[in-house]
Parts: sequence; structure tokens; C-alpha cells
Amino acid sequence: MVETARLLIMPLNKDQLHLYLRANDLFERSHGLTCTGRTIAPAVQNMVQQFTMRQMVDATADNYLFYTFWIVVEKSTKLIVAELGFKGVPNGNGEIEIGYGTMPHHQGKGFMSEAVAGMVNWCCQRPDVLVLLAETDVANEASIKVLIKNNFTQFTRKGDMLWWKKRVDKVIS
Repeated sequence: MVETARLLIMPLNKDQLHLYLRANDLFERSHGLTCTGRTIAPAVQNMVQQFTMRQMVDATADNYLFYTFWIVVEKSTKLIVAELGFKGVPNGNGEIEIGYGTMPHHQGKGFMSEAVAGMVNWCCQRPDVLVLLAETDVANEASIKVLIKNNFTQFTRKGDMLWWKKRVDKVIS
């Protein structure tokens, strides 16, 4: 788990992810979180079943963290305000891609900037992560602001997609 000033960021294990995907406040009730009637879009359900769950079946106790959903919970309200995750384990160059999304009613409150900062700090403690990558649509101003606030640098453009990176400074104990 990662904690920031306002947020708890929790990775879901396989059983928790199954429950989370069933929606209808089942996960929220089982974890003492505020119920909102959260739903999961069919496209997201499909993607998770086709990619995430298959990867998690073979994942080890440590590397499942690079495949699962991490939920972002506002501490004061116990509301799930966002989701984030990585798109696989670090490659041979220590690079991983992060993806994220804020629940519609919680956008514009700085939650994602704070959550990404928390995950950058988490990556600083991992010897296998050297660079964080992110991809955003050129028109997604909110996502671009999150990356800029977290000192990501744009390094290329492919069509309507911008690619960003951030070197991860290692914490020395």
C-alpha cells in the first residue's frame, strides 16, 4: 500500500480484483469503503479478463503489482476516487508504463497528481524500476497536467498520442 497526504493507494490481489470487477458495491462493503453504486464498463471488464487476470494467474507474489489495479481511496471520505496501474513488469531497461484514470465526480481535485506522485515514490524504492513511461492523447489536457506536475518529460509523439518519461531517483538507505 502507498499512502500520501490525502490518499491510500492499494494494489488488488486476484480475489480482490474479481470482487472489484463485480461492482455493485461488493468490494466497497467488504473493505469498509463508502458505497457509490460504482459500475464497470463492459470494455474495461473485457480488457481485464483478457489481459490482467491472465497475467495475474502466472504472477509471483511480487510482480503481480505490475499487472493489477491499484485503487485510490480518499482517506477522509473512504471513497474510491481513481484507479491506476502498470502495463507489465519492468523491461530490460528498467522501464514500466503507468496508466491511470480518475472517477468522473472526482476529477479536477488533484487526486491523480497526488496518486502519481505516490507511485513515483513507490518506484524510487524498487531496484527494478528506473524509468516511468506514460502515454496520453494530445487532447487530454488533464492527464498532461498530471504528468507535468510530476516532472515527466515528453519525448515523442505518435499520431495523436504523446509519450512521456520520468527517471526514477533511487532512495539511498
